[in-house]
Amino acid sequence: MEQELDYCVLMNGIDDLDFQGVAVPSDLVLIGSHAFPLSMNPRGQVLMAASRYGQGRIVVLGHETYLTSFPNLVKNALTWLMTSESENTTVGIQKSLRSLAVNLSSCSMKTEVGDFKNDGLAVYVTDAYSVDSSAKELVAFLKSGGGLLIAGQAWSWAQTHPGENTLLCFPGNKVCSVAGIYFSERPGEVGKLTVPRQIPSSWLAVSIGKDFKDDLKFLLEGVSEFDVQGEAVASELMAHGPLAFPIALTPCGRPFIAGAYYGQGRVIVVSHEDYLGRDSLSSFLINALRWLDEGHDGVIGIVPQLKDAHRILSKSGLNCQFTGFREDLSIFVCTSYDDSQCHQILEFVAEGGGLMIGGHAWYWAQCNPHRSVMMDCPGNRILNKMGLSLIENTIDGGLYEVQQITGGGDSGTHAYHFLELMRRFACHVIQGHDLTRLEEECLQKLRNDCANYLRMQAYDSVSYTSIVALITDMVKEAGVPQVCHTCPVQSNKDKMLLHVGSEVYKVCKDPDALLPFIINDIPNLPTVSNARIRLSANTS
Repeated sequence: MEQELDYCVLMNGIDDLDFQGVAVPSDLVLIGSHAFPLSMNPRGQVLMAASRYGQGRIVVLGHETYLTSFPNLVKNALTWLMTSESENTTVGIQKSLRSLAVNLSSCSMKTEVGDFKNDGLAVYVTDAYSVDSSAKELVAFLKSGGGLLIAGQAWSWAQTHPGENTLLCFPGNKVCSVAGIYFSERPGEVGKLTVPRQIPSSWLAVSIGKDFKDDLKFLLEGVSEFDVQGEAVASELMAHGPLAFPIALTPCGRPFIAGAYYGQGRVIVVSHEDYLGRDSLSSFLINALRWLDEGHDGVIGIVPQLKDAHRILSKSGLNCQFTGFREDLSIFVCTSYDDSQCHQILEFVAEGGGLMIGGHAWYWAQCNPHRSVMMDCPGNRILNKMGLSLIENTIDGGLYEVQQITGGGDSGTHAYHFLELMRRFACHVIQGHDLTRLEEECLQKLRNDCANYLRMQAYDSVSYTSIVALITDMVKEAGVPQVCHTCPVQSNKDKMLLHVGSEVYKVCKDPDALLPFIINDIPNLPTVSNARIRLSANTS
């Protein structure tokens, strides 16, 4: 796997990292399929990470002092960032980091101290605070094959900028977020950490990356209900990414509208394209359009078949045009049935565009019974990396209440969220924490969502590998109930473990090591290798 090879190069010759000291780093949030952690503390917080974007590479450190306190790591990083395709070998260093240039004077790398210029540099090193004015140029540099090393923390910035969205507004995030790495406002816990041989993962890393309360308040302003009555049959949605969240749900917690952050952009998905043209949803749709536009007042491109969507969205006062996908749009409105421009759409959103997409997956599943909805459905080829998926379960039309927004908490709502309940259930199994009545009632949905999620087999996603690690640790800690007709399942916890144990066995790295925790008494049967077996069958 490419990420494992990259990790080995970056951490070569490093046995431990001593973070002890006065520097308090940011906890980094990772999304997408390219970002991976370099260092993770015992709480599952990521203190250093790396990723790729376009043809380039990026390394992010959770505090600027790490550029001088970890010289071997920095040298490894610069070597990795300077790809073999690089025609230039000069390392540009931001003016505030002159001490790093002194440290590098003993090695063979040519350095140049100064402001960023996209000419003659192989790698650029900067703190996360000085990139605001050159963010677009740095993203273009990265995309075209340049290497970036960015270091800083966002928790102190968040304290001095109350009410601002750290994910979008913190200067460093305007660059590194395109590669799926964000500085969060959460301080990271420090200590002396051993460097594992493989990319670090932990069930404690499973968490929501943002409080979505402000987003939901904006999106639900003036919305009293979701009226989706009628014959249109929608698909159920799954919000499984750290920066994805459900917006409209049935009373039993099944989402049919959801949103997410992806890079510098945002996405809204509705699980039937007919909903994009519903007058009964016009208040929400216009709110969603403005949330996606982020005040840019740019051009809204709408595919020609969504005529009713154009009629409703034009009421926003924004410039709505019938068009196919274009890079100069502010927002692209489309259906989920065509993934021919998947790569371009993902880049468009990562670099600050908005995406409003509608469609279901149940009909595709019926027409493709031997294929995976999670992996092969066109809409999911776009949405999966954004932390959202369409699943084959259907949702009938109805009149659904707006979810209640709480005063705080991880997600800003009492509504079901896959990652939040997954972590809570792990704490219940591994640490003995009690579940609330509402959480107990949601375990059946969690079982089904786990099965769907594991079928993605997204081994290049740190969020996916963290969930696999979480379920594996749960199974090893509690074991799988040994059920028979004289020993039936006794609790929701047992049902959950029984279900996810068999599912994680199919996708974990070492299924043989997990098997004794699933089946207690494995019979010691003889095995024969390199044998030819003749089979005959009468099929008449």
